[in-house]
Amino acid sequence: MDEPKLIAASDLPYPPVAVDGKNPAYAKAMLDNVGGANSEMSAISLYVYNNLRSGHTPDIAQTFHKVSIVEMHHLEIFGKLACMLGEDPRMWTQHGCKKAYWTPGYNQYPVHFPEMMRGVIAGENAAIKKYQYQASYIKDPNITALLERIILDEQLHVQIFEKMAREYCQ
Repeated sequence: MDEPKLIAASDLPYPPVAVDGKNPAYAKAMLDNVGGANSEMSAISLYVYNNLRSGHTPDIAQTFHKVSIVEMHHLEIFGKLACMLGEDPRMWTQHGCKKAYWTPGYNQYPVHFPEMMRGVIAGENAAIKKYQYQASYIKDPNITALLERIILDEQLHVQIFEKMAREYCQ
């Protein structure tokens, strides 16, 4: 019998990527989702690393690969939103009056599986809290609908990683 295929994204459709108009404050928030310390770029790079580190266990490596693809879709959405809102969608964020480019130094690179799992679960939970906070103050219903949809994926990732931790960290 074949193993069930891992589903790494909610089965609900994503709302259209749209905005009500340019908004510098919202654009900066979306840029931080693209290239901040707690960002989709950070998640993607960490999951690629984790995939490579766990290659000796194909189902773990495949899980990181599939989740990273979903995160790439989120990165694309946030980049498009930043652009529509009036920002250049580079891999950067706003620190005071200056832009700071994304750096791989934002990530920690654990080599032991229990640490790896604690880190990815904490990162997904931090992303959920960040997106929930953004959805609470952003008044553009297009953006909040996308944030709420992306949160569903991040919550699924927490479930996936918690299950992996239970299975492999016992």
